[in-house]
Amino acid sequence: MSLSLTKEVGTRLKKNHKTFARIAEMILLLPAILVVCILFVYPFIHSLINSFRRGDEWGITNYITVWQLYRGDLLYTIWVATVSLTILLILGIFIGGYLRLYKNSMIEFLFKVPLFVPYVVVAHAMRVFLAPNGTLNAVLSILGIIDIENSTSIVFSTKGIVTALVWKNISMVLLLMMGAFRGIDNSYIDAAKNIGAKNLKIIINILVPMAKNSIMVASILIFTSMMGSFSIPAMLASGNDSQMIMVDLYYQIVYQNNYGVANAIGVISYLVSMGAAIYYLKMVTKK
Repeated sequence: MSLSLTKEVGTRLKKNHKTFARIAEMILLLPAILVVCILFVYPFIHSLINSFRRGDEWGITNYITVWQLYRGDLLYTIWVATVSLTILLILGIFIGGYLRLYKNSMIEFLFKVPLFVPYVVVAHAMRVFLAPNGTLNAVLSILGIIDIENSTSIVFSTKGIVTALVWKNISMVLLLMMGAFRGIDNSYIDAAKNIGAKNLKIIINILVPMAKNSIMVASILIFTSMMGSFSIPAMLASGNDSQMIMVDLYYQIVYQNNYGVANAIGVISYLVSMGAAIYYLKMVTKK
């Protein structure tokens, strides 16, 4: 009897322990869940409902308007984000790989500087740096490479926006890349060096394949961030060509006072980023 009683007590204690553990997990998760609900779920539901409303009428009129006016801008936004992301991944992989193989505190510090510079400051700095008579052309003129009186500029163009987005996001990409690369055991790198592998092959054949999941997560985070970029496109766009979608959203709210179309733009942007976000959550859950 005493043995069976002991087993029963032990079983109850285990069940109580699991119950307390689950309660503790819920308590720990509650703040994060509340933040997600307040900052994402509620605004999304609110935008989704109001995107079907125009005045006192309900329907898909706002989405039709977005399709007619801004489908080109949506594709342009995806294009700019994709091109910027591609450049960032190439730079991040090779610079991060170099810093993994050879520690250089100065280079690492310089590439972390953009992380602390606000988007508005980056946009203004690029306007000054890339302007026809700006810093870049002035230096090139001094070196005799161009004639500053007949110089051109990429500042108010897609190239200017991509340049600014790449400079601003390079720090985040490098932090994620270096974190992934430094998590790889040195034995793999040493083994590759022992059989004569050069640094480029080590980066491409060792570091990248072993860090592919982290690289994918970094790609998703940066892509969704650039999809929602506003300050840089607003300050560097020409105004005559395609605009990034957040500029259109701002225009609808501030100048047209049309919150229905603005909400529709927001919902579409959510949906474009949702696939990447779902993949990111799956990756995090696996880890």
